[in-house]
Amino acid sequence: MPYEDLREFIEKLDSENELARISREVDPVLEMTEIADRAVKSGGKALLFENPKGYNIPVFMNAFGTEKRMKIALEVERFEEIGERLVELSKIRPSSFLDGIKSLSAIKDLSSFIPKTVKSKKAPCKEVIEEPNLYKLPILKCWPKDAGRFITFPVVITKDPETGELNAGMYRMQVFDSKTTGMHWQIHKHGALHLKKLSEKNGDKLEVAVAIGVDPAILYASTAPLPENLSEFMFAGFIRRERVKLVECETVDLKVPATAEIVLEGYVKPDELRVEGPFGDHTGYYTPPEPYPVFHVECITMRENPIYHATVVGKPPMEDAWLGKATERIFLPLIKMIHPEIVDINLPIEAGFHNLAIVSINKRYPGHAKKVMFALWSMGMLSLTKIVIVVDSDINVQNMKEVLWAVTSRFDPERDVVLIPSCPIDSLDHSTYMPNLGGKLGIDATKKWKEEGFEREWPDVVEMSEDVKKRVDLMWDELKKLIIQ
Repeated sequence: MPYEDLREFIEKLDSENELARISREVDPVLEMTEIADRAVKSGGKALLFENPKGYNIPVFMNAFGTEKRMKIALEVERFEEIGERLVELSKIRPSSFLDGIKSLSAIKDLSSFIPKTVKSKKAPCKEVIEEPNLYKLPILKCWPKDAGRFITFPVVITKDPETGELNAGMYRMQVFDSKTTGMHWQIHKHGALHLKKLSEKNGDKLEVAVAIGVDPAILYASTAPLPENLSEFMFAGFIRRERVKLVECETVDLKVPATAEIVLEGYVKPDELRVEGPFGDHTGYYTPPEPYPVFHVECITMRENPIYHATVVGKPPMEDAWLGKATERIFLPLIKMIHPEIVDINLPIEAGFHNLAIVSINKRYPGHAKKVMFALWSMGMLSLTKIVIVVDSDINVQNMKEVLWAVTSRFDPERDVVLIPSCPIDSLDHSTYMPNLGGKLGIDATKKWKEEGFEREWPDVVEMSEDVKKRVDLMWDELKKLIIQ
């Protein structure tokens, strides 16, 4: 059965010995970050701070900080299972990745995952309804040079002014005062698109709801690179194999997860910006101060004894690494459906996902590696990837030793480089000369063919014969005890 709410997920982690309950007083200002950072980098447990200094609301952190907990969260043995189920549903061969994803929302079988609206009185997130006061929540200040406290795990819900479709995204929110925060949605995000559409219609306010403390499928779906017209709530229902329950808000015309711990309701204005930041980000650097929209909180609803869910980002690896790796594996079957020559893909944690993609292919014709580069650069959020390395299928892209061997032995910088200037780049890439715009690099580290101008003969790879391997296998258990300490 899927998790009904965040609490059932916490109970599951507790039963699996994956939760540490911390009863001693810990300060949400910096101390929780330091503890969570040490926990995630050592493969430690999820953390439930039961006694935050100055607050009576517990703080839940490091929920997804290992591969095991991320799989528990999505209730899978393999992340690829979710993508494989999507491929099975789509009885088509669309012309592009985006067409393939968009078509899924029209498949009849997916209709059973359309969110269900429940009555307000039955929604746990409505147990307490009060005037806004963000200072009552144990919101973290994560790093010493952060501009203040930031809400780091919000599911931000907006409605497309043209289609009326709900979107759920995740954007950090700096607390300015008891009733206002920043709304850090970058230009590539759907929230920013909704505000832009509203501005073009001369609209005054974009209604916004923020859910904090939701079940794992909803939280993951809000981070997934979905196209505009595929609902995150429907995708969450597909993941959990059961419809998501939504409830209407009190003061805005939006719906939120009915079992959320805390809900903030309010609005942003197209013409109101305020400098937010710096913020210690997943790049390992502080994102500099920049102007972003201001979110005005008009109402807060919550459960009677809410749990505040937070995360910390910084120098990788951090908790977000496993959200990113889940996305890599979930969407691989769909990528392979559109481009069957692709064998595997690795978005290294250390590169912050958008900075580097390593892909292995079954090379079938001259220039095939370059075709794959441009294919990846045309796929949704993969379009922001700065560097693409393409290797042959005999290279395990999850093994950086093999990747480095292939790059240094099958790549000639004079002939095997693709450089593209002035392309869309992740907003958090601080190396570009202009924000959101920079160059892209493609490295063809496949074996080159004569048809590609390579006239030399490739030497054989040094490998042992299979019969010798089998003979040594029979004696290895005995020898290993002598050879390996």
